[in-house]
Amino acid sequence: MSVNFSKIGVVGAGAMGRGIAQIAAQAGSQVLVLDSFDGAAARAKEALVAQWQKLHEKGKLDEATRDALIARVHPVSSMQQLADCDLVIEAIVEDLGLKRALFKDLEAVVAPGATLATNTSSLSVTAIAAVMAHPQRMAGFHFFNPVPLMKVVEVIAGFKTDPAICDRLAGYAVQMGHSAVRANDTPGFIVNHAGRGFGTEALRIAGEGVTDFATIDRILKDQAGFRLGPFELMDLTALDVSHPVMESIYRQYYEEPRFRPSVITAQRLAAGALGRKTGEGFYRYVDGVMQQAAEPPVPVIDATPAVWVSPRAARRADLLKLIHALGAQLESGATPSSAALIVVAPLGFDVTTVAAVERLDATRTIGIDLMIEDAATKRRVIATNPATRRDMRDTAHALFSRDSKPVSVIRDSGGFVTQRVIGTIVNIAADMCQQRVCSPTDLETAVKLGLGYPQGPLAMGNLYGPTNMLEVLFNLQTVYGDPRYRPSPWLRRRGALGLSLLHEEE
Repeated sequence: MSVNFSKIGVVGAGAMGRGIAQIAAQAGSQVLVLDSFDGAAARAKEALVAQWQKLHEKGKLDEATRDALIARVHPVSSMQQLADCDLVIEAIVEDLGLKRALFKDLEAVVAPGATLATNTSSLSVTAIAAVMAHPQRMAGFHFFNPVPLMKVVEVIAGFKTDPAICDRLAGYAVQMGHSAVRANDTPGFIVNHAGRGFGTEALRIAGEGVTDFATIDRILKDQAGFRLGPFELMDLTALDVSHPVMESIYRQYYEEPRFRPSVITAQRLAAGALGRKTGEGFYRYVDGVMQQAAEPPVPVIDATPAVWVSPRAARRADLLKLIHALGAQLESGATPSSAALIVVAPLGFDVTTVAAVERLDATRTIGIDLMIEDAATKRRVIATNPATRRDMRDTAHALFSRDSKPVSVIRDSGGFVTQRVIGTIVNIAADMCQQRVCSPTDLETAVKLGLGYPQGPLAMGNLYGPTNMLEVLFNLQTVYGDPRYRPSPWLRRRGALGLSLLHEEE
């Protein structure tokens, strides 16, 4: 079967351009590589030759295939040499002025029927194409780094893009071995838009003094199954990359509260504490190895008082079984005795509010996060309120650690760490569906492949329950009075009707 584009140009020979050239050659295209820096295109080919040689030595490429791939890549030194390409992909720096100038020049060089594509990650495709005489021939074709391993590409239609161009690019992405997802030309497209909730909400939690960076990372990995915590991830991607993206999407959405950046990352960026590549970020790195403090030890207590569980606790039946299995005596009265440890399990509300509304003794009240069933987690999270006595905090910590499952103790806030982060992720995804940024199916594919989440955000909402998501968000909005927790109408409608969040409207 013939490849959609037999001869392509790649402008920009950095990591992204080199990766695009690699998979294009592997798909069967002749690839011309151009870069404004002397020798950069030749060095890109040398790197590709070395990569294919390694694959050959490992037995993953035979000699004939290796030689054929090498022969398909051609460093070039002038734009005029791209004249007979049927596709040119731009992969230069994220600068609107430079990209516009490049496409204006390219349009004058390539044939009238050639397709032009930008690999921009954060700029408007429509804005880039606005200087072109024929903007209908240009689309976004956004790959992720490292290109050969990140198996998703966003195909973005600008305001005037011919739909047939997107169809052809999507087919070409499949020929390259990637999954193509379609996005409208909105800030952040799919992946960078959907990914806002994970880091920004974690930064808010840390900024409120609820707990430290490492504890937030542990909670989200052990409770919700993320491979990396948000602060580990920001250290990996580096703040000179991730913080400007936060600011860009926030500004492009006219300061939408959900996307508000944090002074924490702004300050660390200014200090040069960028992450792994500088040896210091949210963690310190020695010879590339992350240094992490040990978790606080489990307190040793003399005796465990009886435990009284709020009638309004989430998963109350499961919580009662858990406490019984851990060997504590349960109280069954309508109100707690004067010495009992009082346990609440709110969704979205803070422990303080629950204690006040239910008229409980706040000095003996702690909260536990049971949005996710206990058997599905590798960690428990309990929260104190400002009045909780130290002995009651230590008693709860020791009790819930009896079966050796790790326990994190955090300070009171609206919602728990996992509730806030998951609720924000699901709400942003629902709002993307409301805006018709993309289809629910493409949203799930893009996030799983582009961000590596354990589930897509809509599947995540289904797993933990759309009504639970709504309860968390409504209650967070009540506690904080902040529009960032305002539930998306798309989520509210599905929650009210009991529909799957993956249900697509006709």
